[in-house]
Amino acid sequence: MILIFGKTGQVARELQRSGDFLALSRDLTDLSNPLSCYDAIKIHEPEAVINAAAYTDVDKAETEEELATIINGNSPKAMAQACATLNIPLVHLSTDYVFDGTGDEPWQPKDTTKPQNAYGRSKKIGEDGIRYMDSTYCILRTSWAVSSHGTNFVKTMLNLSENRTTLSLVSDQIGGPTPAKDIAKACLQIVEQLKQDPSKSGTYHFSGTEDVSWAEFAREIFGQTGRSVNVLPIPTCDYPTPAVRPLNSRLNCSKTQEVFSIHRPDWRIGLNDILTELGVI
Repeated sequence: MILIFGKTGQVARELQRSGDFLALSRDLTDLSNPLSCYDAIKIHEPEAVINAAAYTDVDKAETEEELATIINGNSPKAMAQACATLNIPLVHLSTDYVFDGTGDEPWQPKDTTKPQNAYGRSKKIGEDGIRYMDSTYCILRTSWAVSSHGTNFVKTMLNLSENRTTLSLVSDQIGGPTPAKDIAKACLQIVEQLKQDPSKSGTYHFSGTEDVSWAEFAREIFGQTGRSVNVLPIPTCDYPTPAVRPLNSRLNCSKTQEVFSIHRPDWRIGLNDILTELGVI
């Protein structure tokens, strides 16, 4: 049995569609209590753990950084400690927000981290804590997750296009949209390989291809659904938010391909699947 932290999130929902899983909701495990996370692993004694739970409200984290740090930072370290005592692998989902978002080259796993907002800082603390425990682990950084579940860019664009014919969208933030279904599939492949070869432990990147802007992503959504929406490209400075967003969210995923034989998914295919599930095409 594989233990999943998170039950209602995008990746957690996709993971539960197949396999022998126990998904822990926040009612069963308090993510703001690291000891609760540690105990859950020790009690259930799974064969592996996937942490798909996180404090993900990027803007709200600016005023709740302490809570975000506990959930995204301290609790993953406790999970890694429990996994180390049971000698089982941990796959932990992280983010491109641990980088400063400068330049235009895809970030490599070994690149220096320098988060620019509270959410990114909390995720970096989680990464550092997992590495410190020296367990069998994979920190899998990903970007721009989308699915037919929960709140995400695809569903937001569909909702806005119900009564808007023109949308102003950011065109200078670039990244790889990543279907949650593909993230879940990658997590399971990594778990199986880590069970066979713990030396593959480390930090990896996984995102959809090709890299695009939010404006370009939206145009594809409207194109596939046949919705007539005029997308006006704007710079990030014209769309201020409480938390600084990285301009460069590109991730170099070559290490993931080389070590695990996992290739970057074509997000346009994944988008078509999402739109089909939502019944809009």
